[in-house]
Amino acid sequence: MTSIPTLDLERLPLLTAALAAAERGWPVILLHPGSKRPAGHAERACPGTGRCAGGHRTPEERATTDPELIHAAWAHRPYNVGIATGPAGLLVIDLDPVKAEEPEGAPDGATSLQALCERAGQVLPDTYRVRTARGEHLYFTAPAGARLKCSVDRLGPHIDTRAWGGYVVAPGSTTPDGAYKVSHDTPVAELPGWLAALLTEPHKPAPVPVRAHDGTRAARTALDRECAVIASTTEGGPNGRNNTLHKSACKVARFVAWGDIPRHVVEEAIQGAGEAAGLPPAECRTTIRSALDWVIAHATPREAA
Repeated sequence: MTSIPTLDLERLPLLTAALAAAERGWPVILLHPGSKRPAGHAERACPGTGRCAGGHRTPEERATTDPELIHAAWAHRPYNVGIATGPAGLLVIDLDPVKAEEPEGAPDGATSLQALCERAGQVLPDTYRVRTARGEHLYFTAPAGARLKCSVDRLGPHIDTRAWGGYVVAPGSTTPDGAYKVSHDTPVAELPGWLAALLTEPHKPAPVPVRAHDGTRAARTALDRECAVIASTTEGGPNGRNNTLHKSACKVARFVAWGDIPRHVVEEAIQGAGEAAGLPPAECRTTIRSALDWVIAHATPREAA
């Protein structure tokens, strides 16, 4: 009797999960095995060749429902499965637990959502739910014609949403924190109108102005210039929003390292510019912190610059 390779047994449930999502019309994304991170390169490291010859293709743009492509991918590695929420027509509410450093009694995502419903005098409809490694995902269909974006804590503490520009880890996937499993298998309900209204994007915020006493003239000038560059960018390509945000943050970070301008001033201004360009707040924060941390740690002394 021929034994089945262990790797094949590892891939089969994940392939099944990917195909199940695709059958629902939910485009799937390859995630690194055992991880929540998309496979492939980040925008700032885009080579501009191959499938990215016409501009960087994000995981959302690479998502697919094509069974042949899915079979080919999962025959190669036991990828975890992601669902591109925007193209899938989904708005997923992500309920997270309280962080260890938070004070006792702080509400988790489920408690915050219950409080939100009580304040609004509303009850959420029965819908498809997935138990995550640390919380729960509530799946809803996005309003027709709407293009809701991801949000972080917008509905309340530890309540994130995943829509256009984001993805969720699909049931069947496993991370070091635990497995993702369907906790309530029922049809996906429509997103209630009152929640859609709370998640509707307002007009893009204007970049935060830098005040005269916030730093030296050279630092303020550099920060103003880079904020204008960021706010005017469009998505995609080597000069896309996230890549531009990172480069501009690096340029201004040296002034922080030299003590010419406070770090919080730079973070606030660049965050505002990134959001004005249409980047999700959480993505802005991560990119800005990464850029500032690296440049400050490796900054060349002013005399040698």
